[in-house]
Amino acid sequence: MTTHVAHVIGARPNFIKAAPVIRALRDRGVAQRVVHTGQHYDERMSDVFFRDLDLPTPDVNLGIGSGTHAEQTAAAMVGLEREWLAAQPALVVLYGDVNSTLAASLVAAKLGVPSAHVEAGLRSFDRSMPEETNRIVSDLLADLLFTTSPEATDHLTAMGVPATRIHFVGNPMIDTLMAQRARFDPGPERERLGLPATYGVVTLHRPSNVDHDASARAVVGALDALAARLPLVVPLHPRGAARLTEAGLHDGERLRIVEPLGYVAFLSLVAGARLVLTDSGGIQEETTMLDIPCLTMRPNTERPITISHGTNRLVRPDQVAAAADDILAGPERPTGTRPPLWDGHAGERIADLVAAWLAASRA
Repeated sequence: MTTHVAHVIGARPNFIKAAPVIRALRDRGVAQRVVHTGQHYDERMSDVFFRDLDLPTPDVNLGIGSGTHAEQTAAAMVGLEREWLAAQPALVVLYGDVNSTLAASLVAAKLGVPSAHVEAGLRSFDRSMPEETNRIVSDLLADLLFTTSPEATDHLTAMGVPATRIHFVGNPMIDTLMAQRARFDPGPERERLGLPATYGVVTLHRPSNVDHDASARAVVGALDALAARLPLVVPLHPRGAARLTEAGLHDGERLRIVEPLGYVAFLSLVAGARLVLTDSGGIQEETTMLDIPCLTMRPNTERPITISHGTNRLVRPDQVAAAADDILAGPERPTGTRPPLWDGHAGERIADLVAAWLAASRA
């Protein structure tokens, strides 16, 4: 009987969440196999994260690369089916809500392989977000569902998931942040990029913000207004940079466009920032833990706990300037109460539950 656990990772948020789980399972002597779909496929978007997080070299890299949602999902499904027909895992562990997660969930279900979903139950209730579909399907098909916040557990219960499958464990992304916190040093990155002591960090990638002419122009207008208030550094993937440049975004003294950064380099900049403007889910969580004011340029969030227990607020592009003025007039490090179980031990809780599940399945 096969006893190994297969982890599926494909994009940078997956790497951050998987690292503490893989480490904790290794400490418990559980056999593991890491499958990298290659959804994030260049060195800046993938390999540097493995080095920063001390992740093991993947046992297999499917190399699916870029493409439409259908192309990425289909390519990952073909590769994962081939891998699991040969390797036959006892349990597949999935992370987050990217296309690789959806693909792995579908393939595991069709092959009759049990799956565990880390970061289950998050909901934006916005079906225009592709990630929302990925979350819902992965949750419906999972045998073990690990939640990061109480409301995620409530969402799963409301959709009829049996309570025996749901486990509130905390947030493994925060495990990684706390383990790496001592390495976050804004000084060297600030000097390398020529930033002053007071600056903001911007990261935008969602299609709703960058893929349409009207929304991209609104984003550029918001960034211009924000840059008038404090210098900005904007790490952008080449695709996002191209779309925003077409809409009028320009690199300059007050707004520095840079290539994507590794985990430690990026969070070093975030840790020293006066504020962050983002549309990323994970950065809402990281700024909550680092006590950095965060403006999330979205109409909704699947992580409302970062608003109720953190430093996050939602804004439209036309609200960015006024919200930034509020932040700049307030305390540098506004603090909220920490979300429950965001204590650096989520990976250990997940590993304990997975090890117990494996033992029960062999009994």
